Amino acid sequence: MLKKELPLLLAAVTAVVGFAVEHALIESGAVGVGSAFLVIVGVIVAISMRVAHHAEVLAERFGEPYGTMILTSSAVIVEVVMLAILMMNSEQPTLARDTVYAAVMIDINGIIGIAAIIGGLRHGEQKYNLDASNSYIAMLLVSLGISMFIPDFVPAESWQMYSVFTIVIMLILYGVFLRIQTVEHRYFFRYQKLGAVVEPCAEHAATPIAAHVGLLVLSVVLIGVLAEILSVLLEPAAQIFSIPAAIPAVMIALISAGPEILTAMRAALRDEMQTVINIALGASLATVLLTVPVIELIALFSGTRIDMGITSVQAAMLLLTLLAAMINLHDGETNVLEGVVLFALFATFVVLTFALV
Repeated sequence: MLKKELPLLLAAVTAVVGFAVEHALIESGAVGVGSAFLVIVGVIVAISMRVAHHAEVLAERFGEPYGTMILTSSAVIVEVVMLAILMMNSEQPTLARDTVYAAVMIDINGIIGIAAIIGGLRHGEQKYNLDASNSYIAMLLVSLGISMFIPDFVPAESWQMYSVFTIVIMLILYGVFLRIQTVEHRYFFRYQKLGAVVEPCAEHAATPIAAHVGLLVLSVVLIGVLAEILSVLLEPAAQIFSIPAAIPAVMIALISAGPEILTAMRAALRDEMQTVINIALGASLATVLLTVPVIELIALFSGTRIDMGITSVQAAMLLLTLLAAMINLHDGETNVLEGVVLFALFATFVVLTFALV
């Protein structure tokens, strides 16, 4: 187990060295800044994979829907930590908005699209509980509308009042949904194929739960520390390499979604589309309901309004995504065609990220 946790040791060493030489790196020019930036991003990705492992083990121990809740919550915590730190050290007013938008694009179009394609090629039509997708999409429509569509119409003098309202309503929605997901309608988020038997992994069963919880928490803390160093290098790197403004947001979303992507792809290959739906839609919903309150709190404490109102292009992409998800996920099963439709939107998102500089 210690050998597998070498990324944590590497992260600790990188953090110590990074804090010691970060100012020297900034003055070292393109080579120094670029190399350090890539190294830190690589280490963060490596730790994110360990987050995925520990979340998967806990998911196996606790079962559904708790399993995917642990995984998506871990990913969202990583995203919130990185985003909060980068926001406090960045001059990009739309970083939070672009990160939430990118996360939704990656989770719904990327994860479900690719999973439906590879799962469909291997298993044909893959079934899941229709109640789960309906519940997630309804909550996503409301939460995205309140937090990202409506702010465009809120007068400048009323932004603080609306920020407080947004924080309160997002937390209420999350609390209600969490209660429904774990108590009254827990069966919405499970799908058991006839005759299927889930065999626990012997290696996972041999390790105490407390060890995985502790290592997961330590991994998130180290990601936060490395994000602090990354935030110092972000602006110089963007200027030196002419990085598009949306790239930092996409980077945060991708790093936090890394564990989810791996887990979802493995689930699709095992014909477990319910897990894919729970991960992709659950992560999107958790991103909105948990990230937005943190962002609004930062805005209230700093006294500076953070731009959460989406652009016309982002609005069009979100509406297309939700509409495609509603149509494709209406019958309790996915196939290759539905995967290709969602992946086409994901490809469009990638192209627009570089085209709209």
